[in-house]
Amino acid sequence: MSGPEPGTGAGTAAGPLADYAIVIPTLGRPSLGRVLAALAGGEGPPPARIVLVDDRPPHDPTPLPVAVPFALRHLVETVPGRGAGPAAARNAGWRRAPEPWIAFLDDDVVPEPGWAAALAADLAVADPDIAGVQGRITVPLPGGRRPTDGERNTGGRAPARGITADMAYRREALEAAGGFDERFPRAFREDADLALRLLAAGWILAVGERRTTHPVRPADAGVSLRTQAGNADDVLMRRLHGRDWWVRAEAPRGRLRRHLAITAAGAAALAAAAGRRPGPAAWCAAAWPAGAAEFAAARVLPGRRTAEEIRRMALTGVAIPPAAVWHWLAGQVRHRNVRPAPAARRTVPPGGGSTWPPPFEMVNSGNSVVHD
Repeated sequence: MSGPEPGTGAGTAAGPLADYAIVIPTLGRPSLGRVLAALAGGEGPPPARIVLVDDRPPHDPTPLPVAVPFALRHLVETVPGRGAGPAAARNAGWRRAPEPWIAFLDDDVVPEPGWAAALAADLAVADPDIAGVQGRITVPLPGGRRPTDGERNTGGRAPARGITADMAYRREALEAAGGFDERFPRAFREDADLALRLLAAGWILAVGERRTTHPVRPADAGVSLRTQAGNADDVLMRRLHGRDWWVRAEAPRGRLRRHLAITAAGAAALAAAAGRRPGPAAWCAAAWPAGAAEFAAARVLPGRRTAEEIRRMALTGVAIPPAAVWHWLAGQVRHRNVRPAPAARRTVPPGGGSTWPPPFEMVNSGNSVVHD
């Protein structure tokens, strides 16, 4: 990464360059090396520091498995996380960095070669009411075939406000908001929560011109089941931000209502059978597989339609609805005493809460996304 040192008075036509730090929470995945290599090889003003937050379990004594490029060794520092999830890890990272802007990157993205220069331009035009400037995320999909269910879901989550795969926040805004809410233990909704709190307080979130690629990671057959844990986080979002939070966050709503109906039909079939009521049991028993089949078809039809894909969608189509309901109920219990989120202590400026143009594109896409 080349360019003038931050804070030396160098600037662009739009204004002076802003000092910034980069914070990357990581579990030590191999993709972290690609992030650092992209930063080292890019053009533009370097950050004041790059903070890697090692979010592996605290008892893990092995060093973080990453080779830091020589060009970045004087900038990179590693701080320990608590294994408590990305919200807590990002808080540990930005609180370690005193710079006025904190650029958050995930450890599985690839900043484009001009990323640093574009970031400097994004920050230079950010007026004092702008809390954060989001990068434009590209999810590359294989050419010559339809995307898989996992590929579509990765792309479908990217348009949400404040997605921290590539998000630069003003330190003042982070301090006003108290950082990320650590009650979100997964890489899910913690970034949308912060964005909504800032917007409610009158800050503006903008979309810049820098671009970052978010490759689709290989996924095993059980990933769609594991992601159902996010239904508990959606309960927390509703408690904090109201029933229409997903509209304001520009997030996909998902299929929880249908999952509730399918699961209720299954439970009713079992209850009717136990009560020796064959007629209601038969009707409810028919509704359960019909709903599961509709869900599986909605995921299969936009995809590759291979035998393996159909098999996986059929199996998970049966298991996902009760798993989603289970996590939703667990969230209702866990977050039953949560009160609405307080504003981030800022008055509303004229035109507050507006954004620049949409930040997201899926390459070789155009297929609908069916969210679990």
